Amino acid sequence: MITKLISLYVRLRFGKLHHDVRYYYRDTYYCQFIQWKYFFRDYIFKKKYKTISFNGEFAPELEFVIPFAYWHFKNGTLLKTEAAKFTSEMYFFSPNHQEVFDVRTNEGNYNYETPRILYSQDYDMKKWEKVPYKAHFKNDIYIFDKPILMVANRYNTEWDGPPISFFSIETLQYIFDSLGEKYQIVYNRPKAKNITSDTSEVNDLNEYDWIKENYPAIVLMDDLFFENKIKAKNYNHFQMCVYANADKFISIHGGTAALASCFEGSNIILSKKGPEHHFGCYQKLFPKLSNAKIYHAKNDEELMNFVKIYAANS
Repeated sequence: MITKLISLYVRLRFGKLHHDVRYYYRDTYYCQFIQWKYFFRDYIFKKKYKTISFNGEFAPELEFVIPFAYWHFKNGTLLKTEAAKFTSEMYFFSPNHQEVFDVRTNEGNYNYETPRILYSQDYDMKKWEKVPYKAHFKNDIYIFDKPILMVANRYNTEWDGPPISFFSIETLQYIFDSLGEKYQIVYNRPKAKNITSDTSEVNDLNEYDWIKENYPAIVLMDDLFFENKIKAKNYNHFQMCVYANADKFISIHGGTAALASCFEGSNIILSKKGPEHHFGCYQKLFPKLSNAKIYHAKNDEELMNFVKIYAANS
């Protein structure tokens, strides 16, 4: 009954919007409604009771689920967390974290027990606390003669079709030529074996050998992980240790951009398509993740203009 009433309200108020985005408005209201049943346990009794379980995609986990869990930890009400494999370090604050899911699913994204899911018209969120990843993972191992610039790429299927937002060889060449002298560029595109499978397929861009041949000064995350001087327990853990020592990021739409936005500094995000554009996620949500400065490039030309900012500024 509640969902029907909320759906009717959304249809009456936002009926002119396309249905591809309208149902996110409904989901936001429903998530807010669900939280009311925890009012006394969250604000009055404040005993450890909350189990947060999530098996959706990487981006919403970073954007909504983990900050929700961290809020409960700070509130004194977090009992346990459950998530996919390779996530224990992401929930470093959890008193009891269990990796219980082998894969991530699209259905898992729709966890109405969290204050928000996926995209929302309202990012003024209660029960949400930014996670101090940079302070927690900062280290003395991944330090170079020049400031680190993380170039975080991905080349995955999107919306059951071919890759849309990614750094092509030509784009990488422009970034490397523009910024290679000023920064120690570290290039990261995780291979399928190092991450938990979700709804997208990791394709091959064939850039690794090209980088080694043409840009030997570029540090590859693959090589750093092979050495694993910090003895990271998995690739997610390792990424966070390297990212924590960087203040400049250039990243791609999705979980790649979300992770890069969790480590302060500034982040140029290439996102050519997605509901994030309608909901203003890069202006309203992503800066909240760590107070990072976010630059959203909607195409390659805008990306190159933002790269010029990095080239001009320290």
